[in-house]
Amino acid sequence: MSGNATVKSGWKDIPRGGYILEAGNAEQYKTGDWRSRRPVWDEKRCIHCLRCWVFCPDGSILTEAGKMTGIDYTHCKGCGICVEECPDKVQALKMVPEGEAGEA
Repeated sequence: MSGNATVKSGWKDIPRGGYILEAGNAEQYKTGDWRSRRPVWDEKRCIHCLRCWVFCPDGSILTEAGKMTGIDYTHCKGCGICVEECPDKVQALKMVPEGEAGEA
């Protein structure tokens, strides 16, 4: 090599950036704060088919004794999958802008 040539570092030369030292999950952290829309549940329309619970990627659908009891907004990220999975004839869930949802 000539005296002016620059040697570039390879991927093996890059220092490690982060380590996960212990197992964890979202239950330990409030992960729903960045949501811009939220699902709102209409208990009177709900037939408790639990399709929303089955498909919720965050485990935010609360259930007891085989029935839906609410939504855990601390972890819900507002993806809307629960609303899409609620049967069309039922429509017990709807997405609303976060600012219009009121306190849950």
